Amino acid sequence: MNNRLFALSLCLAGAVFGILPGLTRAQAADPAAGYPNQPVRLVIGFAAGGPTDVIGRLLAQHMSNSMGQTVVVENRPAAAAWVATKEVARARPDGYTLLFTSLTHNVNKLLLKDRAEYDPVTDFEPISLVANLPMVLVTAYGAPYKSLQDLIAAARAAPESVSFGSSGNGGSAHLTAAMLGSMANLRMLHVPFRGNAPALTEVMAGRVSFMFYPNIGIAALVAEKRLRVLAVGAADPMAEYPGVPTMNASGFPGFELTAPWVGLLAPARTPQAIVQILNRETLKALNRPDVQQRLKELGGISVGMGPVQFREFLVSDQERWAKVIAAAGIQSE
Repeated sequence: MNNRLFALSLCLAGAVFGILPGLTRAQAADPAAGYPNQPVRLVIGFAAGGPTDVIGRLLAQHMSNSMGQTVVVENRPAAAAWVATKEVARARPDGYTLLFTSLTHNVNKLLLKDRAEYDPVTDFEPISLVANLPMVLVTAYGAPYKSLQDLIAAARAAPESVSFGSSGNGGSAHLTAAMLGSMANLRMLHVPFRGNAPALTEVMAGRVSFMFYPNIGIAALVAEKRLRVLAVGAADPMAEYPGVPTMNASGFPGFELTAPWVGLLAPARTPQAIVQILNRETLKALNRPDVQQRLKELGGISVGMGPVQFREFLVSDQERWAKVIAAAGIQSE
């Protein structure tokens, strides 16, 4: 009897170990099986409360509800998202560490070159572009500047007496203000912060003269008489700011190209099956009427696209910002 039991045990063990390799191969063939089965980290290289953070959290909330797993936002505000970008580029490509970023994704590489330690296209799997945010030139409501011409006159009268805030060197606010300085031949003082939100706080307090801010939440602050919009970096006047001219109408063409984008990426070599799941969930969130309405209220323009289209966009965006940086003479610090 013992011999029979021993033989039966061997047969059962053989059967089990014969099946397990098959299961492993099946799981390897479908890396998206069961994804996600744990929380997903969404790394944002900007401060909480800034434009990229606000939209990233909106997306994370709806993706969490849809996927049945929490998408945890982690803010890593440093060096215009450079630190956060490098971290995600080196993360395990399993779909559990993602990057929600903006145009600095390309700009940091253009400014730092080899020192960037990442390639914005080849080191990532693009998932989807999410939104565009036209830039608006804002100052404190009680500031002495009532028009763009007032601001330029003050900067010309006393070089470097007029300051502008930004989320850091190479951020959208820095690039756009530097572009204005180059076109108007102004010497202004750049004051970088760890995110657009703290920079805007200092502008509203009157401790920083002005900044170019992505159009998200600005209309509410204007209504509260905490900010004044002097010009908009859009192709056409914006309905939420009646009477405010475009930069083009003010004699400074091309500022519509400075509108920053926000989008979702994963580390390179993340399985395409997982990339497709994340793309589907992103588009599902963006197609929700309440999300579209919220983005509109915030001043953003909802955008959604496939991974291939987003990769093509990143390439063209790189070329566009290379021209802006060259024209404005912007260099890394």
